[in-house]
Amino acid sequence: MLPDTPTVSQLAHVISQAAAPAFLLGALAAFIALLISRQNRIVDRTIYLNGIADDDAARSRLKADLPRLMRRAAMLNRAIFWSVLGSISISILIVVAFVSAFLQIPHERGVAILFIVSVAAFTVSLVDFAREVRIALSEFDHYG
Repeated sequence: MLPDTPTVSQLAHVISQAAAPAFLLGALAAFIALLISRQNRIVDRTIYLNGIADDDAARSRLKADLPRLMRRAAMLNRAIFWSVLGSISISILIVVAFVSAFLQIPHERGVAILFIVSVAAFTVSLVDFAREVRIALSEFDHYG
């Protein structure tokens, strides 16, 4: 048997509590878009470099950049994974908040754990992104 439907004030309270996670979800979505954009640039550069013939002496030296691009791509891939994991946990957090308000179930611990998980995943993603940027800036691509 379901409890009584929550009042408008109870729902307003839940919505106000879900605002911060919703902003974090928006930030994560923008961050994922940035990561994917950088990943696409690396993939495009890798395709270009792999298209250079081995007997092209003038441009074959550019292929030396491939291991660096692979390291960068791996770091961005991990950053995307952790950002998506953080986004999923924030989405679950918002659903749990509304369902628990509807069923009048205490949810503070569960919401706190999900928020911690999402912020921790976002932090790991930022660390991988910082490492990728460091590689990109410390080993300049001098060959255009």
